[in-house]
Amino acid sequence: MSALFIAGAGTEIGKTYVTAALARAVRAAGRPVVALKPVASGVPPLTDPDFRTSDTAVLLAAQGLAVTPETVAACTPWRFAAPLSPDLAAAREGRRLALPDLVAWCEGAVAAAPAGAAVLVEGVGGVMSPITPDATGLAWLKALRLPALLVSGSYLGAISHALTAVETLRAHAVTLRAVVVSETPNAPTPPETVAEAVARHAGVRVVCLGRGAAFPAGALDLVAA
Repeated sequence: MSALFIAGAGTEIGKTYVTAALARAVRAAGRPVVALKPVASGVPPLTDPDFRTSDTAVLLAAQGLAVTPETVAACTPWRFAAPLSPDLAAAREGRRLALPDLVAWCEGAVAAAPAGAAVLVEGVGGVMSPITPDATGLAWLKALRLPALLVSGSYLGAISHALTAVETLRAHAVTLRAVVVSETPNAPTPPETVAEAVARHAGVRVVCLGRGAAFPAGALDLVAA
């Protein structure tokens, strides 16, 4: 079993798209996979037809799992209705998310994964997005002590955002396996151009993922067996 944290250089840049693509690629290679998004905001009720396009539903489909109350709870136990950072979304519902509880749940889920499985833990928002009233996504990642896969978009400004996130992870001694540049629709430059610039300045491996493309088979070593 191996585990990887899917972090973001920002919000709404393709973390779920990349996580789902990686999960499908791992399954296609004949290896079990567990894809988790422990916290999600802006989630409609399970009975709402729009739930079928939610991040949780996308990850379940990538694992070949049906959307049921049980599979949803096993993938995303903390779901909030408001499209806000989890701390603010939870407060609107009179709830509170505590970092120790989140970390303990993730550790339990990783430990319970089938033998030989690749476990993908998708974060929320960007690396420095608030998760709880006093913790960011970086604190969550550091507490889990997992290697990270950083997802960036290809929009204008994505290079700076990606490099800033890389430096933040590096300053906090987080193991960064690679950066994935996920193509942003209608971006002014090709994702390959963004990927080349990120690789040149960051000095880390960069994988380019176009819209509708499968995760490169040659990059599956990012999820170490």
